[in-house]
Amino acid sequence: MITSRFRTVFFALFAFAWVISAHAELPILSKARAFLGAEADLEGVKSVHYVGTLVTSDPADANKPASAAVDIVFQKPGQQRISITYEKAVEQTALDGYDAWQRQQDPSDPAKWRQTLLSADQIKRLRANTLENLMFFRGIDRLGGKIEDLGPVNADGVACHKIAFIHGPNIVFTRYFESATGRLVLTETEAGGAIREQGSMVVNEVRFPKTISTVTKAAGGKAQTVTINFEQIMVNEVFPPSFFAVPALSNR
Repeated sequence: MITSRFRTVFFALFAFAWVISAHAELPILSKARAFLGAEADLEGVKSVHYVGTLVTSDPADANKPASAAVDIVFQKPGQQRISITYEKAVEQTALDGYDAWQRQQDPSDPAKWRQTLLSADQIKRLRANTLENLMFFRGIDRLGGKIEDLGPVNADGVACHKIAFIHGPNIVFTRYFESATGRLVLTETEAGGAIREQGSMVVNEVRFPKTISTVTKAAGGKAQTVTINFEQIMVNEVFPPSFFAVPALSNR
């Protein structure tokens, strides 16, 4: 369910689709939520904090993967912060309501940094991403989005129900849920990427993925894989506003 600069949002064919009212939840989405946890437990999630390791493949040489420590926080109603620590660089991306920023830092030299404010389109994408990670397939109407039921399909050899979560013309999450259980089998991106979740960790009675793998097309058409392995998942920690706020000049 997680996105970053490695992950873009999703495209779908809309033939024979119909728009679902925000007040009438599809049975497959009710089943998908039940697969993750009881209603009271899902509604009780206020924040999620993931700690793990990110591994990326090199499109030019599959035998040369790069790894980094990753720390991801989502907090209601609209905050997120992602920190990726490589050997020679730290990248941070944060959303604070309707403000968002990105910062690159040389961990060996505090004087070497670069910070930028993100564009309106980037902020919309981060807001959609935050909602998707905290609302468990519900609440898209709160950002003016909609759901389209694309019907039964087969994905990865599994009988599925295909649903498009449309946050905007260029922000669409297309997901395949196992018809029998509601388990999320596959998510497709508008850029032709594919996101799959493996394993599970249950925290506060809610099921989260143990591993998320994203395959996208790199330059020259070669596939690039980004995998995040989670070592820890914490729920309902409280993060202060300053954790997400745009850093002031004096704090750089």
